[in-house]
Amino acid sequence: MSGHSKWATTKHKKAVIDARRGKMFAKLIKNIEVAARMGGGDPGGNPTLYDAIQKAKKSSVPNDNIDRAVKRGSGAEAGGADYTTIMYEGYGPAGVAMLIECLTDNKNRAAMEVRTAMTRNGGSLADPGSVSFLFKRKGVVLVPADQEGKQVTEDDVLEATLEAGAEDVNDLGDNFEVISEATDLVDVRTALQAAGVDYDSAEASFLPDMQVELDKDAAGKVFRLIEALEDLDDVQNVFANFDVPDDVMEELDA
Repeated sequence: MSGHSKWATTKHKKAVIDARRGKMFAKLIKNIEVAARMGGGDPGGNPTLYDAIQKAKKSSVPNDNIDRAVKRGSGAEAGGADYTTIMYEGYGPAGVAMLIECLTDNKNRAAMEVRTAMTRNGGSLADPGSVSFLFKRKGVVLVPADQEGKQVTEDDVLEATLEAGAEDVNDLGDNFEVISEATDLVDVRTALQAAGVDYDSAEASFLPDMQVELDKDAAGKVFRLIEALEDLDDVQNVFANFDVPDDVMEELDA
C-alpha cells in the first residue's frame, strides 16, 4: 500500500477542517473557475467541471460560491482571473522526487514561494524533465468504504469499475483508491455512479513508477515539506514518490 496514498487520504479527511480557514475553499473554487473557462459552464458537457464541483461539494464549499465560480470561469459574470498551470520539479529529503502543480495568476510569485518553501524544508528545485519521467498520469477515484451505514467492499468497487477501465483497486482502510488511465477516469466514475456507489473525489493525478521507502525521521521531514508547499495559495497539488511502512505511519499518526 502506498504511503503517499495514505498521506493523501489523511489530507482528504482534514479537508473540511482546512477549508474553514478559507485556503482549501479558495483552491477548490480556483479549480472550478479554470475548468469552466476551459470547457464551458455546463457540468453535463464538461466532465472536468463536474468533478471539480463534486469535490468542492464534498468539502462543504457553499453552493453560492460554486455557482459564482462557474459563472466567472465561463464568462457569464465578471471578475475571473487568468490562471496558468505550472509544474515544478524537485527533490525533497531522502531524495524523494516531487512534482508541484501550481495554478497561478502570477508566475514570478509562484516560483519564488515554491523555491523558498523547498529550500527552507530540505528540498531543492530541479530542471524540467529531471523528475517527471518517474511519474505516470493516471485517473484516481477515492471511494469511502462506509456509505451511509452500508459497507462497500473491494470486490464491490472492482466489479463496478473493471469493465470501465479500472486497472487496480487499493484498500486504504477507510477508503478504496481506484486507479485507471487518465482517459478512462470519467468512465470509471460514471460506472460507480451507475452501480450506486458514492465517491469522494475523481481526478487525474501523477503516480510514481517506483517509490523511496522512508523511516520515521525522513518521513517527518517529507511531510513537513509537503505541508509547507500545500500551504501556498498557488500550489494545487504535490505528487511524490515516497512510501512509508505501516508501523512508521502509526508512529507518526500517534
